[in-house]
Formats: sequence, structure tokens, C-alpha cells
Amino acid sequence: MHTEDFNRDLIELLDFLEIERAHLCGLSMGGHISLQTAIRYPERVKSLILIGTPFTNSFNWYEKMFVPINRLSNYFIPMKILAKSQAYVLSKYNHNNKRYIESAVRQIPHKNWLRLWNAISRMESGAHLHKVTCPTLILHGEKDTMTMRQQTVLHEKIKESKWLTIRNAHHATNLDNPNDVNTYIDAFLKEL
Repeated sequence: MHTEDFNRDLIELLDFLEIERAHLCGLSMGGHISLQTAIRYPERVKSLILIGTPFTNSFNWYEKMFVPINRLSNYFIPMKILAKSQAYVLSKYNHNNKRYIESAVRQIPHKNWLRLWNAISRMESGAHLHKVTCPTLILHGEKDTMTMRQQTVLHEKIKESKWLTIRNAHHATNLDNPNDVNTYIDAFLKEL
């Protein structure tokens, strides 16, 4: 699986649904896929809503060291444990998310997880952020330390962007504070 497969799949879905241009919204990996789609297929994207979205997996020395180790370790860790660790990390702030996240991750077959994670952890968009010309809403959970450092750069490089912080939210931002997320998205789309 290649990182561009995600974008091609999204464009093929839009083609199948006969949607010429779309407002794309994604959280984390879904946000990065949406971001890369706006870079590679700008004529197909009306606007972007990026929630806790990274644009690189090598932002600093920690990520440069940790991501390859994490990628390799995933081969040896059973899905049951991967699901529990994902649920633990993503429900640190809101423990009510834990059961849902663990269940969702456990449904992914291990071989599919490896293919996905290998592609996801190689996604890089930093050098191309300036190519995003559509209106962009950046939403970030105030407690989300996973992508916090990247949000300033994301906002600076995407000229048509607006950056808002979601109170009482970690990386599972839409689960932690769905009311604020929905309110900001609704207001953004109405402004367009």
C-alpha cells in the first residue's frame, strides 16, 4: 500500500458518487488524507476541515526516532494489545471513549493494520502545505499533545486557514467534545 492509494480511493469514491467537488473533513489520519487530497487534487476540494491533523511523521527528533521503532514493533504485537494501547492513549482525557476505540481497532485484521500503519506513518505533506488554496478550518483539542506542535506550522503554511482550539478535548477530539466540534464546523460551512 502506498500513501497515494488513500487519495486515489477518495477521488474514485467521489467519481462513483458523481461529486465534482467536496468539503473534506478528517480527524488525524483522515485529516492527513484530506490534506493530501487537497494538495494533489485541488480542483476536487471546496474546503478542508482538519481535526488533530498531522502533516508529517518526522516533525522533530522524537518522531524521527519513535515512528520507525513503532512501525517495526507493530509486527510483533497482537491486535488485542494494539487495540488496548490505542484505547488507553486516545481515552486518557475522556475515559468514556475507551470501549469504543478498543472495539473499533480490534475489528481491523492484523495484516491490514500493518499495511495501513506502514502507509500512514510514511505520509509526508510538509513541503506542499503552501499548495492548499481552499478555505481550511483547523480544529485542535487543547489537551492533544500528539499533534500540538504541528498545528502552528499547519496554520502558518495554509494561507486560507482558520485555527480554533476545542476545549476539554484530546486527540479523539470529536468524541471528547462533539458539541464544540459540530458548532465550529457548522459555522465554518455557513460562512462559505
